[in-house]
Formats: sequence, structure tokens, C-alpha cells
Amino acid sequence: MTSAILPTYARADLAFEKGEGAWLTAVGGARYLDFGGGIAVASLGYSHPHLIEALTQQGQKLWHTSNLFQIPEGEKLAQRLVDASFADFVFFTNSGAEANECAIKMARKYQSANGHPEKYRIITFEGAFHGRTLATLAAGGQQKYLDGFGPKVEGFDQVRFGDHEALKKAIGPETGAILIEPIQGEGGIRPVPQQCLKGLRQLCDEHGLLLMFDEVQTGMGRTGKLFAHEWSGVAPDILSAAKGIGGGFPLGACLATTEAAKGMVAGSHGTTYGGNPLAMAVGNAVLDVILGDGFLDHVRAMASRLRQKLGGLQDSYPKIIEAVRGDGLMIGLKMVPNNGEFAVAARAEHLLVIPAGDNVVRLLPPLVIGETEVDEAVKRLYAACARMDASLNGVKA
Repeated sequence: MTSAILPTYARADLAFEKGEGAWLTAVGGARYLDFGGGIAVASLGYSHPHLIEALTQQGQKLWHTSNLFQIPEGEKLAQRLVDASFADFVFFTNSGAEANECAIKMARKYQSANGHPEKYRIITFEGAFHGRTLATLAAGGQQKYLDGFGPKVEGFDQVRFGDHEALKKAIGPETGAILIEPIQGEGGIRPVPQQCLKGLRQLCDEHGLLLMFDEVQTGMGRTGKLFAHEWSGVAPDILSAAKGIGGGFPLGACLATTEAAKGMVAGSHGTTYGGNPLAMAVGNAVLDVILGDGFLDHVRAMASRLRQKLGGLQDSYPKIIEAVRGDGLMIGLKMVPNNGEFAVAARAEHLLVIPAGDNVVRLLPPLVIGETEVDEAVKRLYAACARMDASLNGVKA
């Protein structure tokens, strides 16, 4: 059947009609264990009762008023995020790309407010992904996403991931900020060492630059802390969050210190839908769970269990899995064969995983998974590896 949807997605021939916990049920009744989490979005899994309650209660009262008026649930969510983080202010958006757009504008406006409008350039890193708008595509710098969309938006300087000398040389009189993901997600689950994050903080302080962390994929408990940068003890000036913050409802946020936000005055930025009452009710419900007693301890425990078992999987199939990397429940399997083919093999075992750059398969399960789901996922990964191994050896699986 011909689809009326713009053909920008290479969709699998699979559709889902309902979900519960870490499980999705396809049209037709087949059940799949979801270790992709809608690309790190379904932080609390599917049909979480607390999220459903918050959504339905708010939906019966008020969906939208616009930011021309006070939104009490937004004030509440912003204050909770401030209390739990480095930040003093929060701007709510509908997506991670919008959160990063806000971060970019804020960094430029900060330098301008300080009397340095020429310091508009932002250093980013090869392999990064910051969104699909023209500015965030330019920030990510990946040519495959930029091709055909005209001149690249000015103001971004990419340096090689992990090349400290190149980073230092890239800082010039027009540099105003550094933007980095604590763990590259689309780039292949490549963590930035904690010492490097500390070095970036020192470098920014020395040169009067803002340090910006893109935690769209790494934030909201994904690594066992509310935000991944907390493991390093380093705080940014600006941070973008999205994906898991809404548990599946479109929601993003840009967090900032008072100093970094000094140029963002009335009229300097805005959004029609961002921070609407429905989104704020869901965001507060997500935070209720993530900041609840023992939740992040649970994430760390499940991450440890999964990582240990994946080590055994790699040992058993070294011709399939080259390395296991990542932190918390943001794990990458660096593949020897094609990662897309492995994702298909996993799907044949009714396990959902997500391909990424650097020939990596991502495991981004809901943070609510238990030991049973971890063990079942690993069992299915073993079956997928056996299927790939047989295919590589010319044996029909």
C-alpha cells in the first residue's frame, strides 16, 4: 500500500498497537522485548500507571494556554529540575533539537550581552548529533545529514573526538562556547572520559567560554544519575534535555545558570507549545518516579547486571561483537558484521535494538526493567548472535 507519509524513514515492516512495561505488542499479537526504548524516550516503559494518571487527569482539565499566561505545573517542574541540578533557570521545549537551538542562542546572546558579539562560534565534535534543524545539523557536522540542504549554517567548528590538541588550537577570538555530549549516542555510544570533561571545564573557564552539555539522550537517569555529567563532578553552564524527560510525551528543556542566561530577556526567545500544561503534568510525573527513593539505585543495579552478562556474550561471539561500551543503561555493542543486519537478526528473536554510528548497536531499554527482562534480553541476544554466526558461515539459521 502506498503511504501518504513523506518517505524520509526506512521503516521496518512492523507496527505496534500497545505496550506494557518493557514489552510491545505488534498488530497481530506478537510480543517484542524493547531494548531500544523508542531511542531512549520510553524511560518508564509503556503504560506506566503514574504517567497515565497524570496525563488523563490533566487532559480532563486543560491542554494548552500558551506562554502568555502563568502555567503552575511548569513553574513546579522547572523548580524541581533546578533543585536537582546545577541550573537556576529552565526553558521548556517540545524536542531535543529545540532545546539545543535554545542552548545555541543562549550562548551567543550571553557573549553579546557581555560586550562580545563577535564570540558567536561554538566548538563541537566529530560524530556528534544535536538535532535535525539547520543549526543543530551544522553543530553536529555530519555530512550525510547536511547534504542537499544548502550552505551549512555558520558558526560551528568541529574537532576530532578525543583530540585535545586540536581542541585547544580551535579556540580563537570568535569562540564563545563548547558543546559536547557526555556520551555520543548517534555517534556510537562513545563516552567522554570524566577527566576530559574536567579539562573542558577548565579550558572554558580560562578562555571565558560557556560549557554546554547535550544530555538529550544521556539525561533523566539513563546512566544511573539524573544527568550523566554528574559522574565527573563537573557542572556545565547550559544543558539540553529531552527524550526520557517526557517518558514518550514530546518534551524538552534547556537548563542554565543565572550567568549563562543573562542575555535571555523578555522577547529574546519563545515557543507556542513548549511547556504547555499537558506536557508539564507528564514531566512532573516522570520526575516523581525518577527522583523517587531507590529508583536510580535500581538503574545502576540493572546496568551492572546487563553489562556483566554482555561481557559473557562478547566472549562467546568475538567474531560478532568487537566491544561493549557505554555507561548505565546506555550501552553499545560494537559489531564486526553490519549493525543493521544484527538489528534485523535481533528483531527475528523479537528483541528491539537500535543501530548507531561506528557500526554500533544501541541498547537503550526502559529504566524500569528488572532482572527478568535483562536475562531475557541477553538470551535473545545470544540467539541473534547465533543467527548471525550461522549466516556468516553460510549455514541457514
